[in-house]
This record gives sequence, structure tokens and C-alpha cells, in this order.
Amino acid sequence: MIEVSASLLRGAVFLAGEALECLVTLRNPLPPDATSASSEMLAWASAQIHCQFHASESRVALPPPEEGRHDVQAEKETVFVPNRGERGQCILSTPPKILFCDLRLDPGEAKTYSYCETLPVDGPPSFRGQAVKYVYKLTIGCQRVNSPIKLLRLPFRVLVLHGLRDHPFPQDEAVAPSNPFLEDEDGGRKKDSRLADFATELLMAATSRRSLHLYNISNSGGKVGSFCIFKTVYKIGEDVIGTFNFSEGDVPCLQYLVSLQTEERVQEAFQRQRGQPVSYSTHARHQEACLHTARTSFSLPIPLNSAPGFSTNIVSLKWRLHFEFVTSRAAGKTRSVAAASSSSEGPSEATLWAGVEQMEVDTLSWDLPIQVLPTNPLLASYVSQFSSTNSLTI
Repeated sequence: MIEVSASLLRGAVFLAGEALECLVTLRNPLPPDATSASSEMLAWASAQIHCQFHASESRVALPPPEEGRHDVQAEKETVFVPNRGERGQCILSTPPKILFCDLRLDPGEAKTYSYCETLPVDGPPSFRGQAVKYVYKLTIGCQRVNSPIKLLRLPFRVLVLHGLRDHPFPQDEAVAPSNPFLEDEDGGRKKDSRLADFATELLMAATSRRSLHLYNISNSGGKVGSFCIFKTVYKIGEDVIGTFNFSEGDVPCLQYLVSLQTEERVQEAFQRQRGQPVSYSTHARHQEACLHTARTSFSLPIPLNSAPGFSTNIVSLKWRLHFEFVTSRAAGKTRSVAAASSSSEGPSEATLWAGVEQMEVDTLSWDLPIQVLPTNPLLASYVSQFSSTNSLTI
């Protein structure tokens, strides 16, 4: 029996283009004083990254397998098939890397191997929607002699920053002194860190620009109010903040609702039914009664575990703010009710104010598109649902 464990060195969230590093440890759990006959042998172990795609049969019409894209692993002609037994199809994979061959472990002995691979930049981001799913996994395969292959899988999340390859990467390292005695791994790790820092700078530059966006809210009865927002480009984890001004409105607004939503749309060529409806998901909402309110505001957080906007040949994901306003057809009026009361000085009358029992209302809806970009993968790893470690026994 051999215990196999795998651990990602830096959480379970990565940016496309970064290097994923994993330590694979194999250990013979028997006590060291056991006989040498208790040594264990493994024929080989290999590791590979792949992206698994799954589509809802009721929403997406995929071409037949013979007309579509062939299985990536089948074309490589190896016995190591990381996606064996999984639903969907493999749409992206890295070349398999052999960790070792003919490994012998004595009782109590353990050996650790390092796996490093750069994540492809041309793949989709991790996404679990109503129509499609894109799931990334690191699969480690081990085999004893004359035994079936055992697979150890580590799911992880990938964020894609579109246009990262189009920006010139800083080349100031070219003039820096180099040490030929240092291993290339240090240089690769430094470049990987610089890529994450460079992506963070691009995200900061794109989401820090502020410009006043002012919108008038009106219906057939006149102006309801105005809405103000200072930017329409955000990154995951930020708060969407907006303000309302109802003081200059001609039509009273009784209540409003703001929802932060994603719009998942299947591309026309892959729709199961022509003109099928778009799927919406609500991630945050704010509702408030605002009659006689001059100014108010809302703040909606973009969840760190949500997917940024993206588009593939099968599906596209966009973000929006959905507004719903409940307005009155007539100015709200209160009514007074006279009530008698008595005191030591004699009977008197007091006035009580009561709200309107019935009111004719109209509903007004409006959608404002916004852009949501990825965030720092280190920040997103704090709320990741994936564990950075996994193990099995063979």
C-alpha cells in the first residue's frame, strides 16, 4: 500500500498564463522496522492539466462527436487518460509529464516530486452556469505493475484576463545581472510572480477610472428621478455603488429594487431552440421603500466566487444592473382623522395622520450593462470552494 498526496503550493485559484506548481508525495505507511519484503513498487506516475466541458442537453445543441472536436487525450495515444470516466468532453489539455518510473519505497520511506506547468491563455475561464460548465483539473495517474491506473484529481479555478497577451510585458529583467549557477525554476517563479503583478496593475488601471454617469428615470407620467454611478467597469470583489435623487421628480416613487445579475446567452449556432430565452442569475439585490425620500443609495458586492464576463464560441456571460421602480399615478396624499380626547381641562380634539389605503401604481424596469473583470487570484483563493490538497491510497 502506498499513500499518494498532492498539494498546490499557492491556493486553488490561478490566472491564465501563470505557472501551476504542485508537490506530489508518495509514502510507504508501514513502520521503518518492517521487513524489506514490505517494500512497495510503482511502475510510473504522470500528471496533466485538462479543462472539462459539459453542456445542458436542454439548452445547448452540440454537433455529433464525429463532426465535432476529437478528444484531446485520444489524439495523444497514451494510456494515461486524465478525463476517463468524467462527464462531458475534454476541450483543452497540457502535454502529460512523467514524474517517475520504477519507484521503490521501503517501509516508512517517502519521496516528493514537483510538477510545474503553465496554464494555457487561450482557454475559457472556470464557470458553472445553467447552460454550460468549464472545469479545470490537475490529474495525477499512478500504476502498479499489472494493476489498473489510479487517478488523483485536484480541481482548481482559472481566471482569464482577456487582452493580457496584447500588452507588452515589461522587459527590465533583460538588463538585470544574472547568475548562471541558479536553477531556471527560480527565474520561472519570478516571471510567474511578475505576470500576476502585471495583470493586477492592468486591472487596477481599468477599474480605477471614474467618470460621472447620470441617467434620468422617466415614464409616461413624467420624470421619476435621476440615477448616478461613478463607473461601469469593476473587478470581482468590488462593490457597485449608486445613488438616486427623487427630489426633482414629478412622479412619486414608492419603492425601488436593484439587482446585480449575470446574463448567460447561448450563441445562436448552438441554441437548442431558435430564439430561446436568456438565462439570468441574481448575485445581490437591494430593495427600499422610498416615498417622500429625496436621496438614497445602494451598495451591491460582486461575489469573489463569481465568474467575470467572457465569451466563447458556445456561450457568452455579461453583467448588468436590473432596476425596478414602483411609481404612483397620483401624488401620494395623507388623510386626517379627528379623534376626541379628554383631559383635566375638558374634552379636546386631536388630529391623527393615516396613510392612503389604496393607490394606483405603475411598474418601470430598466437594465444598465456593466463590465466585470477578474481579480487577483490570491484574493479569490480565500473563498475558493476547491481544496488545494487531495490524497488517495493505492
